[in-house]
Amino acid sequence: MRRRHLLAGLASVGVVGGAGAVATDSVPSVLGGDTSEPVDPVTINTVDAPGSRDGEVTLPAADRPTFIDFFATYCAPCVEQMPDLAEAHDRFGDEVLFVSVTPENVGGSVSEEKVVDWWRENDGDWLVAADTSLELAARLNVGGYPSARAVDASGRVRWSTSGTHTTEEFVEGIERALDR
Repeated sequence: MRRRHLLAGLASVGVVGGAGAVATDSVPSVLGGDTSEPVDPVTINTVDAPGSRDGEVTLPAADRPTFIDFFATYCAPCVEQMPDLAEAHDRFGDEVLFVSVTPENVGGSVSEEKVVDWWRENDGDWLVAADTSLELAARLNVGGYPSARAVDASGRVRWSTSGTHTTEEFVEGIERALDR
């Protein structure tokens, strides 16, 4: 009887996973899949903070590998992984466009000053931007924070993850976007 339940459970997981792959037109990255189609770029506002500048950025970048970290100022795990993000950023330098993006309504319900203070307190030193329309998060299927995406130079997601990660995990994900 237990064997039959185990087999039924495994079959159910296969059906649900297969349905998810069909519905999203891709195999999840945890199963080794990559996005088959390039992601349409979105232009969002950047924040004038340490290592960043006031202006705009288009993500993913055209003809350049891009690493996008999704965070929120109210997210404790986002704070926890900032040192690992900083180390990963330092390892790649200008080889990859490295950007942290908040979904918060910067300039509206959340002041730019609050984001800058959070950025400074957590030693952020790379480009930081606000996806206030949530268009980028929607295109990259971001469902929670922290999340990260490594996108290759052709605009295809090569690594997708949620939750906190170590420096080495970030580096491995970014290297997938670099085809290493």
